[in-house]
Amino acid sequence: MPGRRTFLALGAGTAAAAVTHSAFAAEGDLDTAYINAKVWTGAGPTVRADAIGVKGDRIAAIGADAVRARTGKRTRVIDLQGAFVTPGFIDPHVHFVMASTMLSQPSLRDAANPREFVDRIAAAAKALPRGEWLQGGNWDQDRWGGEMPHRKWIDAVTPDTPVAVVRYDLHMMFLNSLALKLAGIDRNTVAPPGGVIEKDADGEPTGIVKDTVKEMVLRAIGTPTPGQIDAATRRGIDLALSKGVTQVHPTELETNSFDSTRRLRAKGETGLRFRHYLPLKDWEAQAALIKEEGRGDDWVQWGACKVVFDGSLGSRTARFYEPYHDEPGTRGVIVTDPGDLKRWITGADKAGIQVTTHAIGDEANDIVLDTFAAVAKANGPRDRRFRVEHVQHMKPAAIARFKAQDVIASVQPYHAIDDGRWAVRRIGEERLKTSFAFGSLVRSGAHVCMGSDWPVAPIDPLTGLEAAVDRETIDGKNPNGWFPEQRITLAQAMRCYTREGAWAGFNDTKMGLIAPGFLADFVVWDHDFFAIDPHALPKTRVLRTIVGGVQRFG
Repeated sequence: MPGRRTFLALGAGTAAAAVTHSAFAAEGDLDTAYINAKVWTGAGPTVRADAIGVKGDRIAAIGADAVRARTGKRTRVIDLQGAFVTPGFIDPHVHFVMASTMLSQPSLRDAANPREFVDRIAAAAKALPRGEWLQGGNWDQDRWGGEMPHRKWIDAVTPDTPVAVVRYDLHMMFLNSLALKLAGIDRNTVAPPGGVIEKDADGEPTGIVKDTVKEMVLRAIGTPTPGQIDAATRRGIDLALSKGVTQVHPTELETNSFDSTRRLRAKGETGLRFRHYLPLKDWEAQAALIKEEGRGDDWVQWGACKVVFDGSLGSRTARFYEPYHDEPGTRGVIVTDPGDLKRWITGADKAGIQVTTHAIGDEANDIVLDTFAAVAKANGPRDRRFRVEHVQHMKPAAIARFKAQDVIASVQPYHAIDDGRWAVRRIGEERLKTSFAFGSLVRSGAHVCMGSDWPVAPIDPLTGLEAAVDRETIDGKNPNGWFPEQRITLAQAMRCYTREGAWAGFNDTKMGLIAPGFLADFVVWDHDFFAIDPHALPKTRVLRTIVGGVQRFG
């Protein structure tokens, strides 16, 4: 990890640069003039411009007249030939190193049946050196009717390869017998609190483990080298920029992404901006880091924590008041003890650290909101910007609480059109009426930011925009929208991916808008989003991604 002096030097340089940019943004010739454009500035649903002027890493002028007035002999003029321009998209929920690493691992996401699932694992195992762990996966049992895989499916084709492939929701792993042995899991193993080890009729592990049990497996696998992690991070950066994403918020329970981007930042600009959310249980260590080094800069930021309170709908570990319809013996799990949750949030909040909490089930969301309310009352008023990640299933009364308590709803639209294929089997029609309630949340006036949860969903904001606007499930069985009353407009969805993403990370005074003085983070597209059918959005291509005034893609 880079030392204190490195980051103090970076911080001082950034502060000086901010003063310089502030001083020169209002005077002098532009460095670059982007003309003949269709610019959606983000300032309002219909606010447009036709030119952008950049000086240093800031936007210095908007509109043809203002840009022309500051275009000098040294100004580089780029004719965008009528292309569509938006602010850079902000993805406030990613698992960056994990997802970036998966780019080079086998994918099981579209395996259509158990045979194909097994064949892909067999082929991937054959390509690996003996004894090396087979990871990756993103498998989805609902693609073949819901039957859960069993270790016996793959033991014969992976005798010397430990297999630990994750379900696409990241809350469930599938292991072969060798991996179970290496992780120390057998018929006598008791799952830790907040975890599940599935066992068959003979009392033997099936190979399915959930939530906190995954930590046992990860310890057995071990960690990759810093060099391997950094190489994966760079691959992820390139992918994100190619999709028009200019900042991400890794919301993690480990420090791999944080450590990696700090190493990369010590060598220069990262190209993609990062705001890190670190494990809440370690909030005191982060408070000490803030005291020692500050909160980072515009490229790599910290000063926020994340905790997981329950599991996921797909794994039947999201916490509900009522049992699951397709597994009446469970209401889900509580991953973090409520007492720990309150104590950790109280301490972090008192230290000025932003807190976000994963909550999916209706009971989980209520407990988290209750905890936020108690902490805010105890610690007193301040601009704390508490967040809830996912906010998938709520009792009707919970919706208004986000606005009333000034809590940010950090949601992922693609989850709605993905889970919508099978969610009714889990919890029934009635509870789904206030699930993925984007429309209700936006109309309530609450702050709603939208992201991907990559690798659970693609790091592609256009798939999220389409999902928020259309809500047609990915199996094509809901052409009029799955619970269409929860659809929002394209302009509303774009605000959630830009201005609200900036707000969610305390960056609303410098990101999320195309406006003078803001960071020059914007994207050039080959089609005007407002002039095409929403179904065509994912086919739209990025022509250029500019971050900090520099073209990083295209």
